Amino acid sequence: MQATLESDAPEDLSHAGSIVDKAIEYMMDQKISPISAASAMLGGCLGLLSRSMDDRAVANVLRQALHSVECGELRELPSLPKRG
Repeated sequence: MQATLESDAPEDLSHAGSIVDKAIEYMMDQKISPISAASAMLGGCLGLLSRSMDDRAVANVLRQALHSVECGELRELPSLPKRG
């Protein structure tokens, strides 16, 4: 997992994001509620972070995420299509 020169993002971030998008799509197709899917994924993500970073680094990741929410950055992301 090598960071690019242009940013701190790892080279495989796009690939990982595509896999997560597919997992979300699969859960929506399985009629799992968005809050259940998101909660399960968040719990898994926090577990993964806690196994690969110290507590201070995990807290910094969470602070950055909170800042993105408070600044409205997440509202700028494209929404998922409605499933019926």
